[in-house]
Amino acid sequence: MDVFQRRELKFLLGPKQRLALEQLMAERMEPDRYGRKTICNLYYDTDDYRLIRHSLEGPVYKEKLRLRSYGPLGPGVDVFLEMKKKYRGIVYKRRVPVTQEEAFDFMERRAPLTRECQIARELRYFRDLYGTLEPKVYISYERLAWYDPADGGFRVTLDWNIAYRTDGMDLALQPGGRTIIDPEQSVLEVKASGGIPVWMMEFLSREGLRKESFSKYGRAYQTLLREKITESRGPSNVGF
Repeated sequence: MDVFQRRELKFLLGPKQRLALEQLMAERMEPDRYGRKTICNLYYDTDDYRLIRHSLEGPVYKEKLRLRSYGPLGPGVDVFLEMKKKYRGIVYKRRVPVTQEEAFDFMERRAPLTRECQIARELRYFRDLYGTLEPKVYISYERLAWYDPADGGFRVTLDWNIAYRTDGMDLALQPGGRTIIDPEQSVLEVKASGGIPVWMMEFLSREGLRKESFSKYGRAYQTLLREKITESRGPSNVGF
């Protein structure tokens, strides 16, 4: 089981900034246990997208539930059922290792998780609080992840090729879908349980990077919403 409590700062990088970051990481940090992976996620929500709608309103407290695998399902691929909460800028993530089948049974048929523990009880409370929750959006992306050997609470991740879909809700299927950011851009996440090193702050300043409010699920939902609004309006009356 894993429990995380930390600040997470997000930035959008262009190609030159990404290259500068990767050079810096080679000097300062080490690849983490997953190194480079394709991250695959199923985000759970209510039928009317209650969780993400609330999150996008910018409340003091927000929460999400997702099933994550580090690569498409296969032998040796780690899968976690994760509950992510954010309160006053601090992110709390609690997760338990599962199989996809176990997660589906837990969410759909209310079966117990194999590992009975405090996190499992919290996940059960979350599930029961919101009633019917189902996978609403699949999001995948490529990720490079690093950690600081001198400070285990400091991590850096770089994500790109971020895509979503609303069909194929199965982690065993190939990643991919419709992109939600410019293909030239990457998302940098700086994650710290304590202070952020001076050298990282100097890098952010030198590259002119400013903190962004960016949610992959939020961006996917907003894109999906715009498409539905466009469809509901029907064909335009250009030339009428």
